[in-house]
Amino acid sequence: MDQYSETGLLTFFNTATSLIFLYLPSNNQTPMKKLSLILAASGLLFGFSFAQVEHEKQPPVTDEVKPTIDNMDAPDIIFESETVDYGTIPHGSSGVREFKFKNVGKTPLIISNARGSCGCTVPEWPKEPVMPGQSNVIKVSYDTKRSGKFTKTVTLTSNAKTATKVLTIKGDVLPDPNAPQQTKQPVTAPVTPVKKSSDGVPMEKSN
Repeated sequence: MDQYSETGLLTFFNTATSLIFLYLPSNNQTPMKKLSLILAASGLLFGFSFAQVEHEKQPPVTDEVKPTIDNMDAPDIIFESETVDYGTIPHGSSGVREFKFKNVGKTPLIISNARGSCGCTVPEWPKEPVMPGQSNVIKVSYDTKRSGKFTKTVTLTSNAKTATKVLTIKGDVLPDPNAPQQTKQPVTAPVTPVKKSSDGVPMEKSN
């Protein structure tokens, strides 16, 4: 209780006692009744003091939310690179690439799922927990029988601080050299039929 609270309580007690003796003349009140009134005022003062102390014991209300121990100790996954560029590769060549990562958290990392953005992108991930300080890889296989430029993603789900992580692959697959070549047909000028006479002799064009 601070100095201001103590001063207020003392003022309250003195005021209550003065009012009792002011409005209750001594010739109409017995000593026992006066004592009862004083005790009642003292009880009121005690109740007020107790309520004030309990109020001061309450912790201050704050909007700050502190991180829980679970969040502080959660595993943390760090990748060497979150994007793998295949570059320009031959048609039908190996489409397997790796994303290297490390668990820099304090508890085991568990990857529960990995999903490619299409059927041509198939990921593989470690099914066993990755212990703190350990490294591992996410393998991604792209179907290189599909010619042309591509950009695909793999979405990871884990118990890390960042529960969802998106990895990206991109590149350009050259055309299949064994694919049948489509030859263009030569363009010929339309042939105008020649008019003939009744005896089969071609007729000259008139100007």
